[in-house]
Amino acid sequence: MWRFKAGALLFRRSSRLAPSKHGTIENLTVIRFASPHFSHWVSKIKPLYQSPRFFSLDSTSNSSDEAHDSLDVSSPTDRDAVLHEKTGCVSQESESSSVLFAEKASFVSHELDASSKVYEDAADKEVVQGEDQGFSSNETADGDERLSSFVSEESVEEITAEIPEIDLEQVESVVSILQSTLEEPLESSLEKMDLTVNDEFVNRVLQTPLIVGENLIGFFKWAWKRPEFSISTGVVYTLVRVVSASVRKRDAYALWDLVKEIGETENAILSTDILNELIHLLRKLGKGKAALEVFNKFVEFGCDPNADSYYLTINALCCRSFYDWAWSVCEEMLNTGNLPDSEKVGKIICCFCKGSRAKDAHLVYLMAKEKNKYPPRSCINFLINSLCGEDGTVQLAAELLHDFSGEARRYAIKPFSSVVCGLCRMKDVEAAKDLLFKMIDEGPPPGNAVFNSVISVLSKAGEMEEAMELLKVMESRGLRPDVYTYNVIMSGYAQGGHMEEACRVLLEAKKRHSKLTPVTYHILIRGYCKLEEFDKALKLLSEMKEFGVQPNSDEYNKLIQSLCLKSLDWKTSEKLLEEMKHNGLFLSGITRGLIRATKELVEEELQAIEIGADA
Repeated sequence: MWRFKAGALLFRRSSRLAPSKHGTIENLTVIRFASPHFSHWVSKIKPLYQSPRFFSLDSTSNSSDEAHDSLDVSSPTDRDAVLHEKTGCVSQESESSSVLFAEKASFVSHELDASSKVYEDAADKEVVQGEDQGFSSNETADGDERLSSFVSEESVEEITAEIPEIDLEQVESVVSILQSTLEEPLESSLEKMDLTVNDEFVNRVLQTPLIVGENLIGFFKWAWKRPEFSISTGVVYTLVRVVSASVRKRDAYALWDLVKEIGETENAILSTDILNELIHLLRKLGKGKAALEVFNKFVEFGCDPNADSYYLTINALCCRSFYDWAWSVCEEMLNTGNLPDSEKVGKIICCFCKGSRAKDAHLVYLMAKEKNKYPPRSCINFLINSLCGEDGTVQLAAELLHDFSGEARRYAIKPFSSVVCGLCRMKDVEAAKDLLFKMIDEGPPPGNAVFNSVISVLSKAGEMEEAMELLKVMESRGLRPDVYTYNVIMSGYAQGGHMEEACRVLLEAKKRHSKLTPVTYHILIRGYCKLEEFDKALKLLSEMKEFGVQPNSDEYNKLIQSLCLKSLDWKTSEKLLEEMKHNGLFLSGITRGLIRATKELVEEELQAIEIGADA
């Protein structure tokens, strides 16, 4: 009797599961039951798949019906001999072709050899592996004793009672309705079918592909009202996971309404994974507010948010630029210390940096560091660059540079350069110089941009000697000063009225670079105009053309204004104006009016002088 129940149990389990992808499972021992009832219970059970295969037989062998009939013999001795012959054939064929039991299933096999071992899994999984798949008639009794020790009759009855019976034809009928266009309400169609609904039945329907989420939700609501159906966490999670795959806004909101109703009416049904799946779905749809609503329901539904709950909610809110709400969720995450993995922490940091909340992102980084979770280096670089964007947080960025060491420091040129530029923007010259020399001594090696930033701030501060010394250091390290480097040094000399030094720098720039920019000459022209040395300024204007640099409106405009206001030389101004027209340049109306006003003023003065002389 117990053999019959155990065999039925094994067959029922295997019939519910799909075949494996490859169609074979190696080293799998098939349990054989020497029972006269074997042929009877096989024919009475209807599997999920129309033709489940347990043995792969050769084309020349007998058919399946003949194999079953051959096992039904009258004599135990003959039965054992026939069984031994058949199972020997099966064991040979299973090695060459396939022994297909199930995919993603609980395998149960028994080794009748002396070296067999039994492994029992807590997840209702029992696997017994062996090498010898056949046994002789003399070994039958011993095998029966070992099998009885493995599965008792009481445990078989208990497990068999727990497996719900389902009508596969009813499952197919329900699926057919859900996959079709209905002319009447779904509930009415389902009520007419007189279905027997249980947990296994609902799971089968929910996991069937090609059913729209709206129909799945409608079917679940109908099943929930059935008195014989007891709702469980697993069934709700299956529904949420399947509907979430469709990524439809209407289905998402209908699913959230259903989950809320379940949470309000059923106790301890919802789980953290279910709510996380909902938040992830709303994140994909770009519904940040709805994701926050789900997150706020965790406590009410008796669920504890985990690290993924915080991460998914923050990400959904930041994607919609709701940074204030995202930070409130992030603060709760920091207070609980329940942080996600390092990569997700890095994404949270980047989200707040994009929202101009680098200071908040810095707090997330510090907490992650305490938890020994280090975000990707690219995220830290982005954080440092964002902190350097505001004067108040540059010092925080400078402190983060201490976390770079070894090989990471060697390639951290960008974050170090950002901090140097931030210090120069704040006009903290000493701090910028100290960091620059640390880079020279310890790395990473500074480039032209770092040197130019410090030289520029030194030149603007009038520290020309230090700027020139830094220029020499730059050249000693094999770096070639670019045109910008020379421009900032010339600008510093010109602001201080040291035009001779500025001209020497210009000569050095001509030696190093075959082509200069109009800015280079514009700096010197402005310097000469400031000293009212217009002849030298006009000479530089001519030199620009000879050196292949086309002057623009700025040079002409500065010269004309200086000539009119300081020397009243409207004649030279008019010549420059004609030259501009010839070069296709445009002079502003204010400067044109200035030339006319200067001309009239000079002519009036000359007339007044002539009248005074005649008198």
